[in-house]
Amino acid sequence: MPTDIYWRIAMEGDAAALRHSRITRGGFGPAGPDTIAPGPAGTSTPLDYMAEVARATEASGFVGGLLPSFPSTDDPWGAAASLAAETSSYRFMIAFQPGFLHPVQAARMSATLQLATGGRVVYNIISGGGGPQQLWWGDKVAHDDRYARTSEFLDVLKGVWRGQGRYRHQGRFYQVEDGGLPGYLAAQPFPEIFFSGSSPAAIDAAGRHADYYLSWLEPFDALAAKFAAVREHSATPPKFAVRVDVLARETEEEAWDEIRQGWAAGGRREGDAGGDSVGVQRGRGFTGGATDDYRSLEIAPNVWGGFARLRPGPPFGLVGDYHQVAGRLDELINLGVDSFILAGVPHLEEARRIGTHVLPLLKGRTT
Repeated sequence: MPTDIYWRIAMEGDAAALRHSRITRGGFGPAGPDTIAPGPAGTSTPLDYMAEVARATEASGFVGGLLPSFPSTDDPWGAAASLAAETSSYRFMIAFQPGFLHPVQAARMSATLQLATGGRVVYNIISGGGGPQQLWWGDKVAHDDRYARTSEFLDVLKGVWRGQGRYRHQGRFYQVEDGGLPGYLAAQPFPEIFFSGSSPAAIDAAGRHADYYLSWLEPFDALAAKFAAVREHSATPPKFAVRVDVLARETEEEAWDEIRQGWAAGGRREGDAGGDSVGVQRGRGFTGGATDDYRSLEIAPNVWGGFARLRPGPPFGLVGDYHQVAGRLDELINLGVDSFILAGVPHLEEARRIGTHVLPLLKGRTT
């Protein structure tokens, strides 16, 4: 089976490098010292920049792009509909929280987008990390209950899609009578589900619904244990995906120098401590907390746990030369990873770099 490799599309704009904190590209600010212009092709709006990244990553060998969802970003559903015309076979992995959309409407929206794009919609199901961002949505549902709601949401969405107008459901969160889609929409392929979450409640829900269980990068032995737990809860053999930041250069020294410069520029913040995300807490636990030595966060060769100190997001990523980064990705493939979501800053230039210099080196990726 081929290893599908996605790229993260920066819906929140881009900085010039990890060592710079100012987000300017994508219409988020003017160019200036230590910033980058709106875009190499003169693009000026967030959607313009997303389109440029989508075109570049499709040309660089990625199968699709993750469209993240935050209070500070465009809506990924609308963005996917707009970006589809910019690409030919590129898949759009839409991140969304089921609690903010009724499953009947989600089924109709998804099937319509599948019809319009030729079946290029993929789900990234997230149940929320709690804290201020969760309250931004007006959601006060407790952690484990959010996963129960997500699981019921997916039951209903699938039921409506396949119900032929006769689906009924009376549950804790949703009630549906005679649900279904028009025949031409119900005939569309159901999107693959990438399911995120590290808690026992998340793993239980993922075992029921995930086509791909999606995890942030962690120490490889911890990932293997997490994968084993998902298998125990799965009725059918699951597939696994990992979200990985990559910083790859021609030499290892060049790559680590980028990290050094970011650290020297102030990359020692701990990031947002709010919320109840088990994944965030797990990531911090692996590195042992704050440190003044950025190299002490390299918990295995080329596996660095300090990315969250340089930009918001997952703590772990890969740092090294092109062959080293490809080698670590191959190790993950051998561990059982079937798909990756890669990312780098700035997203456009780093996608081209990884597509040109790293993807061709992967030995475990078949086509």
